Amino acid sequence: GWETRRRRSEGYDWCIIRLGKPGMIKELDIDTNHFVGNHPTHASVDACLVPPLTSIDDITNNKYEWVEILPRSELQGDSQNLFTFNKGNPFTHLRLNIYPDGGVARFKVYGHPKESLGSKKDWFDAAAAENGGKTLACSNMHFGDMKNLISPGIAIDMSDGWETKRRRSPGHDWVILKLGAPCAIERIVVDTLHFKGNFPDSCSLEECFAPNADKDSILLDDIDWQEVLPDSKLGSNREHIFSKELKQTGPQTHMRFNIYPDGGVSRLRIFGHPIT
Repeated sequence: GWETRRRRSEGYDWCIIRLGKPGMIKELDIDTNHFVGNHPTHASVDACLVPPLTSIDDITNNKYEWVEILPRSELQGDSQNLFTFNKGNPFTHLRLNIYPDGGVARFKVYGHPKESLGSKKDWFDAAAAENGGKTLACSNMHFGDMKNLISPGIAIDMSDGWETKRRRSPGHDWVILKLGAPCAIERIVVDTLHFKGNFPDSCSLEECFAPNADKDSILLDDIDWQEVLPDSKLGSNREHIFSKELKQTGPQTHMRFNIYPDGGVSRLRIFGHPIT
C-alpha cells in the first residue's frame, strides 16, 4: 500500500491520481486492509477537471479549481471504507487527503466513464469498460468474473478472464453486455489468451436494440435477439478476429456472447461505428 512517515507537525498527507478516463464518480473505496494501528483516522477527497496534457505542476499549484466530493470522514483500520454518492459532473483527477498520516492499501474509484466517441467514421471498442460498456448478466462465472471480458489491456492470467464451470448438462454458457453507445458492428475480437485445454469449442454473438432495457428486462423472452456472428470455431491461447463473417443488422445497444459448451475467454472486443 501507500504509507507515509509519522507526521510530527501540523498538516496532512495527500496524493493526486489521474483517472483512466474522465468520468462521473459513483462510489469510493478507501481500503485500509493490513493497516492496523497505522491507518489514517480520517480522509477527504477532492476532484477537478483539466484539459488533456495539463502539466502536473499546474495541477499541484491549484491552477484549476478543486471540488470537494468527500468531506473529511472517519476511517476504520484493516477495512474497506465505502462512500457512495451521485456526482453528475465528470472529473479527470482526484486528490486523496489523509489525516494526519498513515497507510492506505488501495484507493478504488467507481463510476461511469465519459468518452468522446468521435465521428461516425471512427471505429471504437463499444464493449470496453473504458468506453462505457457494461456486463449485465451471465449464465455462470465460477472461475472468472464476466467483467474481466471488457477490461483494458490483455489478460494477466486465466483468473483475469471470464471462465465458467464445466458443464455436465445440455446447453451452453452466455454473457450479456450493454454497449457504451449504440453501434453498427464491424469487427469482433475473441481472445482466448492463457486458456489451453479449457477454452470454448466455439462461440456465437447475438445483438438487439433495446435502449431502455436494464439488467432485469434484458433477460425477458420478448427481447428480439438477432444473430450477428454464427457459431464459429475457437482455438486455444490466441486472438480470433471476425469481420467478413458478421451479418449486418443495423445499430444495436446490447450483445449476447454465447460460448459452446463452456470454458474461458480472456477478452471480448466489439468494434464499430457509434450511432448518434
